[in-house]
Amino acid sequence: MTLDQLDSSNPEIAQLARDYFDLMHHQNMNLFDRVFHPESVLYGVVDNKLSKRSCAIYKQEMMNRTSPADLGNTRRDLVLSFDQVSPTLALLKMQLEMFGGVMQDYLNIVYLDGQWWVMAKMWEKVGTVEG
Repeated sequence: MTLDQLDSSNPEIAQLARDYFDLMHHQNMNLFDRVFHPESVLYGVVDNKLSKRSCAIYKQEMMNRTSPADLGNTRRDLVLSFDQVSPTLALLKMQLEMFGGVMQDYLNIVYLDGQWWVMAKMWEKVGTVEG
């Protein structure tokens, strides 16, 4: 699914997806507060152990690293799938490249306070970037 296809079915969710991809590539912290709900949580598995981070911890980590854009990483953003469960709950499966890895993220998004937010993110490195 392209962002244009998502835009035609749900422009607000498409904008969240655009903001998410821009945030992950450029690390514009103004976007962070528009994308991640303050109570959101991020999950992954690293070295066979659960990695669980609050939104605040992830924001601090992101602020203290060099962005993929500044490192010269190629940008290849994909929306792999989208499922809207209800008027207030949806799931986006995203793929992007950063720090030499191909990442896939499941974003559980919710509509609260007049906007769509990432409430939970599950992420996994699924490959490496070919050089």
